[in-house]
Amino acid sequence: MAERLKRAYSPSEVEGLKRKKLEFSGEWGRVFGEPEMCGVWFVWGASGNGKTSFVMQLCKELARFGKVVYDSLEEGVSQSMVNTIKRHGMTDVNRRFTLLDGEKIEDLEKRMSRPRSAQFWVIDSFQYTGFNASQYLDFVERHHKKLIIFVSQADGNKPKGRTAEGAMYDATQKIHIKGFRAYNNGRSGEIGDYFTIYTEGARKYWGDQRKEVDNEESNELNN
Repeated sequence: MAERLKRAYSPSEVEGLKRKKLEFSGEWGRVFGEPEMCGVWFVWGASGNGKTSFVMQLCKELARFGKVVYDSLEEGVSQSMVNTIKRHGMTDVNRRFTLLDGEKIEDLEKRMSRPRSAQFWVIDSFQYTGFNASQYLDFVERHHKKLIIFVSQADGNKPKGRTAEGAMYDATQKIHIKGFRAYNNGRSGEIGDYFTIYTEGARKYWGDQRKEVDNEESNELNN
Protein backbone atom coordinates (compact mmCIF):
# COMPACT_ATOMS: atom_id res chain seq x y z
CA MET A 1 0.00 0.00 0.00
CA ALA A 2 1.34 3.42 -0.95
CA GLU A 3 2.24 5.77 1.87
CA ARG A 4 -0.47 8.36 2.46
CA LEU A 5 0.75 11.92 2.06
CA LYS A 6 -0.18 14.66 4.49
CA ARG A 7 -2.76 17.17 3.35
CA ALA A 8 -1.60 20.30 1.53
CA TYR A 9 -3.25 23.65 2.42
CA SER A 10 -3.85 26.80 0.40
CA PRO A 11 -3.00 30.17 2.05
CA SER A 12 -6.70 30.91 2.64
CA GLU A 13 -7.17 27.50 4.27
CA VAL A 14 -4.15 28.14 6.51
CA GLU A 15 -5.59 31.49 7.59
CA GLY A 16 -8.91 29.80 8.33
CA LEU A 17 -7.46 27.09 10.55
CA LYS A 18 -8.69 27.31 14.11
CA ARG A 19 -6.14 26.50 16.79
CA LYS A 20 -6.91 26.01 20.45
CA LYS A 21 -4.79 28.48 22.37
CA LEU A 22 -3.78 29.02 25.97
CA GLU A 23 -5.27 32.35 26.94
CA PHE A 24 -2.53 33.35 29.35
CA SER A 25 -2.94 36.62 31.23
CA GLY A 26 -0.70 38.80 33.41
CA GLU A 27 3.01 37.96 33.32
CA TRP A 28 2.34 34.64 31.59
CA GLY A 29 0.61 36.43 28.73
CA ARG A 30 3.18 39.21 28.51
CA VAL A 31 6.13 36.82 28.24
CA PHE A 32 4.62 33.83 26.43
CA GLY A 33 1.66 35.27 24.56
CA GLU A 34 -1.16 32.88 23.68
CA PRO A 35 0.59 29.68 22.52
CA GLU A 36 -1.19 26.66 21.10
CA MET A 37 -2.39 23.89 23.39
CA CYS A 38 -0.27 21.35 21.54
CA GLY A 39 3.33 21.05 20.39
CA VAL A 40 6.65 20.89 22.23
CA TRP A 41 8.08 23.23 24.84
CA PHE A 42 11.71 22.89 25.87
CA VAL A 43 12.92 24.24 29.23
CA TRP A 44 16.59 24.11 30.14
CA GLY A 45 18.95 25.62 32.69
CA ALA A 46 21.67 24.88 35.19
CA SER A 47 20.89 23.43 38.61
CA GLY A 48 20.08 25.95 41.32
CA ASN A 49 18.68 28.62 39.00
CA GLY A 50 14.96 28.00 39.62
CA LYS A 51 14.20 25.54 36.83
CA THR A 52 12.02 23.15 38.85
CA SER A 53 10.24 26.05 40.54
CA PHE A 54 9.42 27.57 37.16
CA VAL A 55 8.10 24.29 35.78
CA MET A 56 5.91 23.80 38.84
CA GLN A 57 4.52 27.33 38.47
CA LEU A 58 3.89 26.58 34.80
CA CYS A 59 2.07 23.35 35.71
CA LYS A 60 -0.16 25.28 38.08
CA GLU A 61 -0.97 27.80 35.36
CA LEU A 62 -1.64 25.08 32.78
CA ALA A 63 -3.98 23.34 35.22
CA ARG A 64 -6.38 26.24 34.60
CA PHE A 65 -6.84 24.86 31.08
CA GLY A 66 -6.74 21.09 31.59
CA LYS A 67 -5.06 18.15 33.29
CA VAL A 68 -1.29 18.11 33.76
CA VAL A 69 0.91 15.03 34.23
CA TYR A 70 4.49 15.48 35.46
CA ASP A 71 6.82 12.50 34.94
CA SER A 72 9.67 13.04 37.41
CA LEU A 73 12.23 10.78 35.73
CA GLU A 74 15.25 12.36 37.38
CA GLU A 75 14.13 13.14 40.93
CA GLY A 76 11.20 10.80 41.37
CA VAL A 77 9.09 11.60 44.43
CA SER A 78 12.11 12.76 46.39
CA GLN A 79 12.00 15.02 49.43
CA SER A 80 13.15 17.86 47.21
CA MET A 81 10.17 17.31 44.93
CA VAL A 82 7.82 17.04 47.92
CA ASN A 83 9.14 20.39 49.17
CA THR A 84 8.58 21.95 45.73
CA ILE A 85 5.01 20.65 45.64
CA LYS A 86 4.32 22.17 49.06
CA ARG A 87 6.08 25.46 48.32
CA HIS A 88 3.97 26.12 45.26
CA GLY A 89 0.67 25.02 46.78
CA MET A 90 -0.03 22.34 44.22
CA THR A 91 -2.87 20.96 46.33
CA ASP A 92 -4.81 23.94 44.94
CA VAL A 93 -4.97 22.03 41.64
CA ASN A 94 -5.17 18.58 43.19
CA ARG A 95 -7.64 17.17 40.67
CA ARG A 96 -5.78 18.52 37.65
CA PHE A 97 -2.17 17.69 38.50
CA THR A 98 -0.55 14.26 38.76
CA LEU A 99 3.07 13.46 39.65
CA LEU A 100 4.59 10.22 38.35
CA ASP A 101 7.48 8.59 40.18
CA GLY A 102 9.95 8.08 37.33
CA GLU A 103 7.60 6.29 34.96
CA LYS A 104 9.44 4.77 31.99
CA ILE A 105 8.72 6.28 28.59
CA GLU A 106 7.09 3.13 27.21
CA ASP A 107 4.63 3.11 30.13
CA LEU A 108 4.12 6.85 29.88
CA GLU A 109 3.14 6.45 26.23
CA LYS A 110 0.46 3.94 27.19
CA ARG A 111 -0.92 6.50 29.62
CA MET A 112 -0.76 9.27 26.99
CA SER A 113 -2.64 7.12 24.47
CA ARG A 114 -5.63 6.46 26.69
CA PRO A 115 -8.98 8.05 25.74
CA ARG A 116 -9.50 11.41 27.47
CA SER A 117 -5.92 11.44 28.75
CA ALA A 118 -4.35 14.69 29.99
CA GLN A 119 -3.55 17.48 27.55
CA PHE A 120 -0.31 18.59 29.17
CA TRP A 121 2.73 16.34 29.81
CA VAL A 122 5.98 17.29 31.53
CA ILE A 123 9.01 15.02 31.14
CA ASP A 124 11.89 15.78 33.51
CA SER A 125 14.55 15.41 32.47
CA PHE A 126 15.12 14.95 28.76
CA GLN A 127 18.44 13.20 29.36
CA TYR A 128 16.67 10.41 31.28
CA THR A 129 14.46 9.51 28.32
CA GLY A 130 17.38 7.94 26.47
CA PHE A 131 16.05 9.37 23.20
CA ASN A 132 18.17 9.70 20.12
CA ALA A 133 17.10 12.20 17.46
CA SER A 134 14.92 9.72 15.56
CA GLN A 135 13.23 8.41 18.71
CA TYR A 136 12.49 11.96 19.85
CA LEU A 137 10.87 12.88 16.53
CA ASP A 138 8.80 9.68 16.46
CA PHE A 139 7.62 10.28 20.04
CA VAL A 140 6.41 13.83 19.47
CA GLU A 141 4.78 12.84 16.16
CA ARG A 142 2.80 10.06 17.87
CA HIS A 143 1.51 12.57 20.42
CA HIS A 144 1.28 15.70 18.27
CA LYS A 145 -2.11 16.63 19.68
CA LYS A 146 -0.67 16.98 23.19
CA LEU A 147 1.47 19.73 24.68
CA ILE A 148 4.73 18.07 25.75
CA ILE A 149 7.15 19.99 27.97
CA PHE A 150 10.68 18.64 28.16
CA VAL A 151 12.88 19.80 31.03
CA SER A 152 16.58 19.54 30.32
CA GLN A 153 19.91 19.70 32.06
CA ALA A 154 22.31 22.32 30.71
CA ASP A 155 25.88 22.54 29.54
CA GLY A 156 26.68 26.21 29.97
CA ASN A 157 23.93 28.15 28.23
CA LYS A 158 22.93 25.24 25.99
CA PRO A 159 20.94 22.05 26.66
CA LYS A 160 23.17 19.14 27.61
CA GLY A 161 23.78 16.77 24.69
CA ARG A 162 23.36 16.92 20.92
CA THR A 163 19.90 15.32 20.92
CA ALA A 164 18.65 17.72 23.59
CA GLU A 165 20.01 20.67 21.65
CA GLY A 166 18.24 19.46 18.52
CA ALA A 167 14.99 19.07 20.45
CA MET A 168 15.36 22.62 21.73
CA TYR A 169 15.62 23.97 18.18
CA ASP A 170 12.59 21.89 17.17
CA ALA A 171 10.44 23.14 20.05
CA THR A 172 7.58 25.58 19.56
CA GLN A 173 8.52 27.31 22.82
CA LYS A 174 12.14 27.57 24.00
CA ILE A 175 12.62 28.66 27.60
CA HIS A 176 16.06 29.22 29.12
CA ILE A 177 16.24 29.39 32.92
CA LYS A 178 19.00 31.55 34.34
CA GLY A 179 19.31 33.46 37.59
CA PHE A 180 15.68 32.81 38.62
CA ARG A 181 14.38 34.19 35.34
CA ALA A 182 12.70 32.21 32.56
CA TYR A 183 13.67 33.72 29.21
CA ASN A 184 11.41 33.33 26.19
CA ASN A 185 13.72 32.46 23.27
CA GLY A 186 10.94 32.15 20.65
CA ARG A 187 8.52 31.40 18.87
CA SER A 188 5.54 32.81 20.82
CA GLY A 189 5.54 36.07 22.73
CA GLU A 190 8.31 38.64 22.41
CA ILE A 191 11.76 37.09 22.16
CA GLY A 192 13.99 38.28 24.98
CA ASP A 193 11.21 38.84 27.52
CA TYR A 194 11.52 37.01 30.80
CA PHE A 195 9.32 35.73 33.57
CA THR A 196 10.62 36.23 37.12
CA ILE A 197 10.52 32.94 39.00
CA TYR A 198 11.70 34.17 42.40
CA THR A 199 12.10 37.91 43.05
CA GLU A 200 14.79 37.94 45.73
CA GLY A 201 16.79 35.22 44.02
CA ALA A 202 16.77 37.18 40.74
CA ARG A 203 17.84 40.39 42.46
CA LYS A 204 20.72 38.69 44.20
CA TYR A 205 21.84 36.90 41.05
CA TRP A 206 21.70 39.86 38.69
CA GLY A 207 22.52 42.59 41.21
CA ASP A 208 19.55 44.44 39.79
CA GLN A 209 17.52 46.61 42.14
CA ARG A 210 14.79 47.54 39.68
CA LYS A 211 11.33 46.11 40.18
CA GLU A 212 11.00 42.38 39.54
CA VAL A 213 7.49 40.93 39.20
CA ASP A 214 7.19 37.28 40.13
CA ASN A 215 4.22 34.97 39.73
CA GLU A 216 2.70 35.69 43.16
CA GLU A 217 3.02 39.47 42.75
CA SER A 218 1.51 39.26 39.27
CA ASN A 219 -1.50 37.40 40.65
CA GLU A 220 -1.97 40.10 43.29
CA LEU A 221 -1.80 42.82 40.64
CA ASN A 222 -4.44 41.07 38.55
CA ASN A 223 -6.88 40.46 41.41
